[in-house]
Amino acid sequence: MTETSSTRSDAGAGLPPSGLYLGLISGTSADGIDAALVRFAAGTPTRCELVLGRTYAWEARLRERLVELGQGGDARALEELGTLDVQVAEAFADAATALIGEAGIAADAVAALGSHGQTVRHRPAGAGYDGRHPFTWQIGDGAVIAERSGMTTVADFRRRDVAAGGHGAPLMPAFHAALLHDPGEDRAALNLGGIANFTLLPARGEVRGFDTGPANCLLDAWALRHLGTPYDADGRFAASGAVDAGLLARLRGEPWFALPPPKSTGREQFHLTWLEAQLRGGEAPQDVQATLLELSAITVADALRAHQPATRRVLACGGGVRNGALLARIAAHLPGVTVESTAAYGLDPDFVEAMGFAWLARQTLAGLPGNLPSVTGARGLRVLGCVHPVA
Repeated sequence: MTETSSTRSDAGAGLPPSGLYLGLISGTSADGIDAALVRFAAGTPTRCELVLGRTYAWEARLRERLVELGQGGDARALEELGTLDVQVAEAFADAATALIGEAGIAADAVAALGSHGQTVRHRPAGAGYDGRHPFTWQIGDGAVIAERSGMTTVADFRRRDVAAGGHGAPLMPAFHAALLHDPGEDRAALNLGGIANFTLLPARGEVRGFDTGPANCLLDAWALRHLGTPYDADGRFAASGAVDAGLLARLRGEPWFALPPPKSTGREQFHLTWLEAQLRGGEAPQDVQATLLELSAITVADALRAHQPATRRVLACGGGVRNGALLARIAAHLPGVTVESTAAYGLDPDFVEAMGFAWLARQTLAGLPGNLPSVTGARGLRVLGCVHPVA
């Protein structure tokens, strides 16, 4: 069986296969590789079980280089980028192997592994060279993952959607819609990773989704600079400061926030250099942290009010769920809306995205689409990813 690119547009040829699937993702924060082993029931997208989920730490220097690249650092030589591509793949494969080892599962019992990879550039509107050639780039060679893990690997999910005129992100709305939609109420799924993004799930009507701006990426970067820790535990650093109204107004004035969906972003937009350009000098670090937390909360609330004001329930997942101060501020900006963790609905908030990439791998093997044009802006449904068979 040869390596094939999944490019069929006549999706829907068969039912999704049942069995064990494995999903891997390292998000915008690059704070670890999330791995989820998932069991799907036969013939349905809505029954899944998280068998085991774990987060595996990056080697410190490798993470440092990935963060540098992701936030717009100088382009590296081709040799170094090629090396990083393999290093990321090896780290992903090692995470997958460790997970199935802990679960007591053999590699050949896993139907497929879905790998998001690590984003180093996301330019769905084109880059600065000519603005006419959109691209997205996630490193972590799927062929290396398949060889090293012994599992059929589906990787490179975003690029087909971008080729079809879409943003290639967010990719979780189809998964959210399959598992969290309720015909009795308007809901929204909120992922609080490095970047915040919504999946809007009206009781009746079209599913939509888009990025809203920073969730944790700026909070984490500022905490690392001033506390020496990779994140602000439960928002305590932010809680020790006061919101700087002038700074908040300048940050909210970023033109990106006013763009209509479809929209997606990443570290290349929201990074410390962007923040520093809005500082006047002399701000207390804790006040900046409080202001960044308020920025994350208020831009989430602004987006929901603008695009699905009838929402009565927000189901949150991602690392930001562990930041009680952030959740409290989001809830404060959304009176009358219940803000709660996806855990209440059987989805571990730490592993929803990794589970989603297991689901996307399953869709690809079944010849079924993984994107939603109403979310990404693509010209139509597409089967996503490139399949790397194990042999």
